[in-house]
Amino acid sequence: MRLKYLCFFVLAFMVLVLESNANTAIDSFPIPKTGPKQLFYLQRTTNSNTIICDLNTDASGQVNKVNPVHVYWIRYDEGGEKKELSYIQQTFAYGIKHEQLPNGVFKLHFVSYKKQVFYLKRSSKDNQYKVYFLFNNKEFVLQKLFVRIDGGTFWVPNVIYMEILGKDEYSGTPFSYKFKP
Repeated sequence: MRLKYLCFFVLAFMVLVLESNANTAIDSFPIPKTGPKQLFYLQRTTNSNTIICDLNTDASGQVNKVNPVHVYWIRYDEGGEKKELSYIQQTFAYGIKHEQLPNGVFKLHFVSYKKQVFYLKRSSKDNQYKVYFLFNNKEFVLQKLFVRIDGGTFWVPNVIYMEILGKDEYSGTPFSYKFKP
């Protein structure tokens, strides 16, 4: 009889753990605060380590045209340590490619997903550089990206969905959409 109850509780515990891992809430992740140059950040369900994307400027405060976005980790699983991306991470996963357009605008995309395009440019509202994305021909300020991963490998993760979260710059209304890449 005891074995029967023990098996039941072990099974129930396993189901709860699997469900909590499968439904990792985007709100359960830490919110990074790195400074005034932070443009947006990216989090994944694999762990709480967070990719930060900061505006990269030169000594005079101008955008670095060779590398306008500095991408790095905050390793929450290692005490919140700031760490640069490895060569492989930069080249195949989280690095950002850019193309300079007229009027100080940069077209951006992650090296691992070219279909989603972002734009780094000065805000007409406050003249600060921000990253924007378009949805149904409407522009939103990008705040964070969330990637739901369920298994796979480093080279070929099983991405269930991506979620892009931002806001309308003038009304402040939050906006998000999920999609399967």
